[in-house]
Amino acid sequence: MSDVRLSSPAGRWILLATVLGSSVAMLDATVVGVALPAVAADLDASMAGLQWTVNAYTLTLAGFILLGGSLGDRYGRRRIFVLGVAWFAVASLLCGAAQDVFTLIAARALQGVGGALLTPGSLALIQASFAPDDRARAVGAWSGLSGVAGAVGPFLGGWLVDAAGWRWVFLVNIPFAVTVALVTLRHVPESSDPDARGRFDILGATLAALALAGITYALTEAPQPTVHRAAVWASGAAGIAAAAAFWLVERARTNGRGPQPMLPLRIFASRQFSAINLVTFVAYGGMGVLFFLLVLDLQVVAGFSPIAAGTALLPVTVLLLLLSARAGDLARRVGPRSPITVGLLVAAAGVLMLSRIDADSSYLTGVLPGAAVFGLGLSAVVAPLTATVLAAVDPTHAGVASGVNNAVSRAAGLLAVAAVPPLTGLTGDAYADPDAFSGGFAASLTICAGLLALGAALTWWTVSDAAVRTAPREAKPQCRSHCGVGAPPLEPDRSASGGQMRGPGSVHR
Repeated sequence: MSDVRLSSPAGRWILLATVLGSSVAMLDATVVGVALPAVAADLDASMAGLQWTVNAYTLTLAGFILLGGSLGDRYGRRRIFVLGVAWFAVASLLCGAAQDVFTLIAARALQGVGGALLTPGSLALIQASFAPDDRARAVGAWSGLSGVAGAVGPFLGGWLVDAAGWRWVFLVNIPFAVTVALVTLRHVPESSDPDARGRFDILGATLAALALAGITYALTEAPQPTVHRAAVWASGAAGIAAAAAFWLVERARTNGRGPQPMLPLRIFASRQFSAINLVTFVAYGGMGVLFFLLVLDLQVVAGFSPIAAGTALLPVTVLLLLLSARAGDLARRVGPRSPITVGLLVAAAGVLMLSRIDADSSYLTGVLPGAAVFGLGLSAVVAPLTATVLAAVDPTHAGVASGVNNAVSRAAGLLAVAAVPPLTGLTGDAYADPDAFSGGFAASLTICAGLLALGAALTWWTVSDAAVRTAPREAKPQCRSHCGVGAPPLEPDRSASGGQMRGPGSVHR
């Protein structure tokens, strides 16, 4: 393990590589939604096609992100990080060159695999490279600078769609990826986990992805007027069967039969961990639908330009960057239950305000108030939620716990984006009819607000304050300022033996 100082030239190069690497994935997550109307117009995509353009990426990212962390531990975090960056760049090129929506969806699925390889690696490289007393500051700098990338992403996406076309939303990733790969290969030391051994749980990762794919397809396609019902039923049944097989395989491997499990079920023996992941699933499902539909509604119904729609939720990012550290400190003093409960209720109120956007809405009166209220609520939720995840398990399993929570949040968004829009009539070419889209949008956001309120109720009745208040100091998140919009941040794991930091999402052996 290296002992690089943050203030040294080598430390600054490592920070640059990891920030740019995580920013590539974050930029893609924030800019693609802005381009969806242009994609639909150019490729003649249906609402289901737009859903899959978002969900194909999320599906493979959620299915393989834990495996990506384990591959880095075993074969070298720098090697897997660079492989992920290169994979992501090639997939981005395929996305930008797509001539039909089916090719775009396939390329987005490949992009998700690249994201699963590079996302755990950025923090893991920091933890493995920096001297112990510099790690917290390095992670804080990484978090803040990555948050800036999240804030810039929607503006950049809107500008690219306006100035150069939707394909450049994907092609812009390539020069960033080339820079990251060159800097990483030249300036970032290699590291791995010397205790990593045994076989990988490839079967578990594959079953998880198949389960998500089958259920997502059934939810997305069932309401479509031209769908083959037999295919929907078969897909749903296959997804449920894969989910059951995944649980059986992971239970067997948790009990010592076969490779180390991708999802060690023993961590769910903690009631607190199970409860906070249930809250995560419900709340991030609601937020996933909001982020998918809002930029569409602003362009289709309210007539906003791509750049205006892309920056509409900038106040949310700013508030997260400003207030999340204070929310985390508050949760450590009074416990997480009250901040998360109140935050989710405030966020639900903000979503209801946003549901009233119509053709006559302006940004200052129709969007900004709801965005600000939603941002205030979300700022009270993300850091306490992450702290609760880490405090709910033994510190030696914090990397696995944070990786599981991150995967749960992404799976929630995937399934909610598949299920909610069709339930409210947003099918076929609804995006081309402002009146039809407006009605479905309002109904969908009402469901989102209900999910957030349900998350608040679950928090109040199932989450305990004691675990976070009494947790050891090292169990607190080091990402004190972060933009946990798409998912809770992957946090580092502090080993109980000597304070060594393992890569986030790694599976301990």
